[in-house]
Amino acid sequence: MIIKTIKPSYLALAVSLSVSHFANAATDRFIIQVDNENQQAVRALAKQHGGNVELASNDFIAVTFAGKSLPQVKGLMNNPHIKLIEVDAIRKPLSTFSDSPGNPNQQQVTPYAVPQAQADQLNLQASSGIKVCIIDSGLDASNSDFEWDNITGDDDPGTGSWDTHGGPHGTHVAGTIGAANNDIGVVGMAPGVAMHIIKVFNESGWGYSSDLAHAANLCAQAGANIINMSLGGAFASSTEENAFNSFQAAGGLAIAAAGNDGNTDRSYPAGYSSVMMVGANDANNQIADFSQHPSCESGRGKRAKFDETICVEVTAGGVDTLSTYPAGMASLSVLSSDTNSFASSAMENTGNANAETYDLGLGEQVDTNAAGKICIIDRGNISFHDKVLNCELSGGVGAVIINNVSGMLYGTLSEPNQTTIPAVGASFEDSAAIRASATLDISVGSSDYGFMSGTSMATPAVSGVAALVWSNNTLCSGEEIREALKQTALDSGAAGHDVFFGHGIVQAKAASDYLSGNCTGGDNGGGDNGGGDNPPPADIELNATGYKSKGEKYVDLTWTGSSSEVDVYRDATVIATLSNSSYTDFIDSKGGGTYVYQVCEANSTAVCSASISVSF
Repeated sequence: MIIKTIKPSYLALAVSLSVSHFANAATDRFIIQVDNENQQAVRALAKQHGGNVELASNDFIAVTFAGKSLPQVKGLMNNPHIKLIEVDAIRKPLSTFSDSPGNPNQQQVTPYAVPQAQADQLNLQASSGIKVCIIDSGLDASNSDFEWDNITGDDDPGTGSWDTHGGPHGTHVAGTIGAANNDIGVVGMAPGVAMHIIKVFNESGWGYSSDLAHAANLCAQAGANIINMSLGGAFASSTEENAFNSFQAAGGLAIAAAGNDGNTDRSYPAGYSSVMMVGANDANNQIADFSQHPSCESGRGKRAKFDETICVEVTAGGVDTLSTYPAGMASLSVLSSDTNSFASSAMENTGNANAETYDLGLGEQVDTNAAGKICIIDRGNISFHDKVLNCELSGGVGAVIINNVSGMLYGTLSEPNQTTIPAVGASFEDSAAIRASATLDISVGSSDYGFMSGTSMATPAVSGVAALVWSNNTLCSGEEIREALKQTALDSGAAGHDVFFGHGIVQAKAASDYLSGNCTGGDNGGGDNGGGDNPPPADIELNATGYKSKGEKYVDLTWTGSSSEVDVYRDATVIATLSNSSYTDFIDSKGGGTYVYQVCEANSTAVCSASISVSF
C-alpha cells in the first residue's frame, strides 16, 4: 500500500508540477507467427499491404500497419502459412524505486529517494555536529516527526516566527532532509540531523535577493555547514553572490534548486559558482520533465569555456516526493480489498466507503446498478469530476478511477466541485486486481504527510545526503563533499556528464567511501569552528570596481599584500601575470554578466585574495 495525496498549491518560487506519465501506446504493431522457411513470403505480403517489418526472429516477425486494427490486419494477412496474429504489446520498465509500503499516519514510510541515493546504507553520526540551514517558508512546530531539540531558527519582523509555517513548502523540505527515524511518518535522508530554520518568504510567498543574502549570513552565524535553498529566480545579484562566496570560503556548502520550468534558463542562487545546482529525477532514474538544464558554458565566442559549477551538478528524487506537511494540510488516501492493498492518489473529497464494487466503464452515464456500491471507472473521454458525479448520481458511495497508461493516476475534481463521495486515482498496473475485488475500502482524510514535485524536492535530498556523508567524514571541507558527490554519482541519461543530470544521481555510501581517508582537512564550515566563523583574513587584499565606458565593460582591480608577481584570475582562469598592484580588465562581451576575480601569488594558489564578484 503506497499512499498518495493531492498536491495543493504552494510557493511560486518552487512550483509543484504535475508529472506527465507515459503517452498512450501505439496499438498498430503486430506479431505474426510464421515458420522460418515461410517468413520471406509473409514479409512480402505484409509489405504489399503497407506493412513495415520491424523485426524478424525465430518463427515470428513484428510488423507495423499504420492505423490498422487487429481485425483489419487479420483480413489483410490471409495466408495459410500464418499461425497467429496478435497485438505486439507494450512493455515498460517497472519502477526502479518506490516508497516502502505503509500509511505514514500509522507507521514509518521510507520515501523512494532514500534507497535511490543510498541514504539507507549509511548512518548519521549525531556527534559530528553537522548542521543544515534551511532558507524557506518556515517549519510547522506541530509536526511531531522531528527531533525538535536539534532544531533552531531565526525569527524575522517581516515574515514572523520560524516555527510557524508559511505554507507547506518549508516543512516538506525539512522532512526530506531530517525527519526523524521513528515509528511514524517518513524518514529523512539524514534523520535527526541538526537544522537551523530561516523564514524568508512573506505571506505572498516570495522575498528579495537581499533577504537571501542576509539569511546566508544568519546561517553562517548559526554555525551551519550546509545551506539548503529550494528556491530561485532570474537575475544575478552581486550582494547575494558575495554572501555565498563567503560561506564557501569559510568551508561551507550551499545547495540550490535548478528550477522547474523545464528550459535552459539559469536560476539564481543556483547559478553562482559557489552554489551547487541540483536537478530532479524520478523513481525510474529518469530526468523530470520540469527540471531546468542551463548550459555549462560561460562567456561567448572564443572566450567561452566549460564550467560545471554554473549548471546542474547532480540530481536526486524530486518527482512525487513524500514528506512532512503542516498539521492536516495534506490529504491521504487508503485503498484496499479484503486481500490486497493498492497504491492510490486522493482527490479532494474526504470520507470513507466500504462496499461492493461495480464497473461503471468510462463513467459517462448514470447507471442505477451502481447504487450503494463503489464505482470502478476507466480514465478517458470526460473529466474526472463528471465521472465521479455520474457515479454519485447513480447512487454510488465511492469512486476509483483507473489510469489508462502505465503509472499512477493523479487527478483533481476541479472547481466548482459538485461531488461529495470519496474518490481516488489508481494505477494501470493494479487494474486487474482492483476489478477482481468483490469489495473495496476507500478512506480519504487529512494528513501531516503529502507529496510534492519539483527541483525544490530534489535539493533537500542532496542536502540531506551531503549532511549524512559529511557526518562520517568530518575532516572534509564543503568543496570536498561537493566533489565527492559528483565523482561518485550514478551516471544517468547520456553517458558521462550532461546538462540534465550533471554527473548523475547522488550516492551517499559511495561518496562516503570515496572520502574515507582522503580529505585534506581545514575549516569544514561547522562544529566549534562552524560556518558562522568569519573566513580567515586573506594574505592578499583585493578591491574590484566595475564600470562601463562608451558601452564597453571594464573592471579596475587593486590589491595589497603581495610580495612577488601575481596571477590575476577571472572566473578561475588566469588573465594576467604581473608585478604591479593594479590591473584594469577589459571584458570583450556584450550585455550583462557576473565575473569573479581573485589574485594569487604567481604559479601558486597557496597565497590568494578572497574572491570578489562584479556584475554588470
